Amino acid sequence: MTDLPARRLLLVHAHPDDESINNGATMARYAADGALVTLVTCTLGEEGEVIPPALAHLAADRDDALGPYRQGELAAAMKELGVTDHRFLGGPGRYRDSGMTGVEQNHRPGAFWSAGVDEAAGYLVEVIREVRPQVLVTYDPDGGYGHPDHIQAHRVAMRAAELAADPAHTPGSGAPHTIAKIYWNRVPRTVAEDAFARLRATAPDAFPGIAAIDDVPGVVNDTLITTEVDGAGHEEAKTAAMRAHATQIALKGPFFALSNDLGQPVLTTEYYELVSGTPGAPEGTIEKDLFAGLPEAEQ
Repeated sequence: MTDLPARRLLLVHAHPDDESINNGATMARYAADGALVTLVTCTLGEEGEVIPPALAHLAADRDDALGPYRQGELAAAMKELGVTDHRFLGGPGRYRDSGMTGVEQNHRPGAFWSAGVDEAAGYLVEVIREVRPQVLVTYDPDGGYGHPDHIQAHRVAMRAAELAADPAHTPGSGAPHTIAKIYWNRVPRTVAEDAFARLRATAPDAFPGIAAIDDVPGVVNDTLITTEVDGAGHEEAKTAAMRAHATQIALKGPFFALSNDLGQPVLTTEYYELVSGTPGAPEGTIEKDLFAGLPEAEQ
C-alpha cells in the first residue's frame, strides 16, 4: 500500500459485530478524520446464535450458512462507519469460529482456537507490514469475557506486533514495523454502572431482561483506563453499524441485546488501556486521542 495516510489504526477482532459494539464510534471518528482504519476479523462467526426467526436456518446446526451471511453484514457495517479496509485473517474462512468455552467446536479442524499462534500471527504480520499502523487495538488476555476466539485474537495480535518488528522474521513479508502504541478494549465500571442505571430508569422493559454489568466484556476499575475516545457526532454511525449485524444484535434506541435478550447500553464514548507505548497525556490525566503523543507523520 503506497501513499499511506499520516495516521493509521489497526483493530483485531474475533467475529463480525465485535468491532461495532466495542469500537464503532472510534472507527467512525478516525475514518471521518482521514486516518487509515484497518479492521482484521479472525473468523466469520459461523457458530453464532441467530436472532431473527426468518434467518434461523443459517445456523451451524442447520444450513451452516451463517459465516458468509455475516461476511455481508460486516461489509454493510463498515460502509456505515466509513471504513474501507476490512479483512479476514488469512482470508475469509481461513479460521472457523470456535464456539463457546468447552464445546466440541473448540477442537474442530480449522477452529481458530486450535490454530498455532505463530502461524495465525504470520498472516497479521503481513497486514502490519503493509499498512504500518502506529496504533493497534485488541482485547486483553481474557478476551474481554473469556470467549476462546477473543483470547486467541489477543494472543495473535500481541504476537504479530512482536514479530512484525523483528527484522529476522520472514523478510519477504515486508519491511519490519514497530507499532508505537497498543491498546486493550476497556469499559470503566462507573461508566457501566451509570449506563445501566439509565437503562433501568428509561427502558426497563425494552428487552425481556437486563444484563449484569460483569457480563459486559472489558469492564474494569476506572484506574486502569488511560484513554477515552469521544464519539460525539458518530453515534448514528455506530448504531447503524450495529444494526447491520442483524443476526447477532437487536437495537432499541440507545440500548441493545444479543441473542440472550438481555439489554445493554450502547456506549458512544469508548475506553481503552494503553499497554505498550508512551502515554500522550501528562501523568494522572486521560488521553483523548489514540494517537496522542505521536509525530503526525511517523512511519
